[in-house]
Amino acid sequence: MAALRIGSRGSQLALWQANHIASLLKANGHHVEIEIIRTTGDKIADIALSQVGTKGMFTKEIEEALAEGRVHLAVHSLKDLPTEVTPGFELAAITRREDPRDVLLSRDHRGLNQLPQGARVGTSSLRRQAQLRALRPDLEIHPLRGNVDTRLRKLESGEFDAIILAAAGLRRLGRTELVREFIPAEIMCPAAGQGALGIEVREGDGETRQHLLFLDDAAARSATTCERALLHRLGGGCQVPIGALAEVRGEHLHLTAVVAHPDGSQVLREAQSDTNSENLAASVAKALLARGAEAILQELYGNPVAAPQQP
Repeated sequence: MAALRIGSRGSQLALWQANHIASLLKANGHHVEIEIIRTTGDKIADIALSQVGTKGMFTKEIEEALAEGRVHLAVHSLKDLPTEVTPGFELAAITRREDPRDVLLSRDHRGLNQLPQGARVGTSSLRRQAQLRALRPDLEIHPLRGNVDTRLRKLESGEFDAIILAAAGLRRLGRTELVREFIPAEIMCPAAGQGALGIEVREGDGETRQHLLFLDDAAARSATTCERALLHRLGGGCQVPIGALAEVRGEHLHLTAVVAHPDGSQVLREAQSDTNSENLAASVAKALLARGAEAILQELYGNPVAAPQQP
């Protein structure tokens, strides 16, 4: 079987993900190596993501390695990938999804409602911050960057009363000991693509794509394609609080989405179902824009957002 080289970031979670895919490929008869690639996002770990404004800051250097032929495939957290895959590349597989929800971790408190007034909560996600401020405006929310171990250390040292992270990463690393609550998507809508891995290859590399076909999960691809289509229609990135979660329910996709003002003063929610993911994304985006998301996004982007045409 073919020898395959995986490009990956060097964080603990990224390497878990790369090694997970490597083990599945090895079980299928491939010889696999992993090349660690440092990305722009890794080099500015002390700056809040919402202040950076660079799309693809966790993928650019890895895509360069792909383009040069140094690696055959790249394993990404799908939520880190821009909604438009860079020309010259394609998503060969989207893996079976881990739990997409956010979780609250704490040493002393059992959940979001049990946090005392004025509790210090750590998260650098604007999406989480906005929804959290709407739910509990009394909380003190502070930036939290770094790898999972760093964030957990800050919690354990007493720097925070609670922190909010993605369930998927904690489960993959076996670090769920301080999880106190899995927050329902109806309360805190997760990021588009959260919990899924995207495997990227050079466009036209049919041989590598063929080797990866067995990793592609139809339900995960359908759901995350819908979420990413919604995010694309709203022009979303790390600077804008947008959440999206699609779930396969029988023959339909059900999409729940949120657009929020960063200060939590407005949280617009919309949920619809359809059999076509693109139509569903367009319909939910149109409904959100009409109900006030356009004004929020215009304020944040500084330019009007064009309402999508109904397909």
